[in-house]
Amino acid sequence: MSKTCLECEEPIKGRIDKKFCSDLCRNAYNNKLNSDSTVYVRKVNTILRKNRRILEELIPEQTAKSSKAKLLQKGFNFQYFSNVYTTKKGVIYYFCYEYGYLPIENDYYFLVKRKENME
Repeated sequence: MSKTCLECEEPIKGRIDKKFCSDLCRNAYNNKLNSDSTVYVRKVNTILRKNRRILEELIPEQTAKSSKAKLLQKGFNFQYFSNVYTTKKGVIYYFCYEYGYLPIENDYYFLVKRKENME
């Protein structure tokens, strides 16, 4: 009984547990397998990284203030954030990795950089 390659369906020679005839076929098979399912994840991560870069650029030290218009002009997407942090007082910060923002009055945002020990 001869096994065939999962990618090209050519006969496989060698070890009995081998699934592919070559590294090229193994890579092609795994790339096809993973590409469809990770397209969405890659798009979301691209948006999150862009949001993070924008916040990083606007925060010179630990905190800053910015208008919504300025954030939007730079391409910030408010629909995507990596996590939410709620303080003991119930104030909600939205984070893109370690950089976050808090909506404040008159379409302004308070921008923060998360401290290393903060969870």
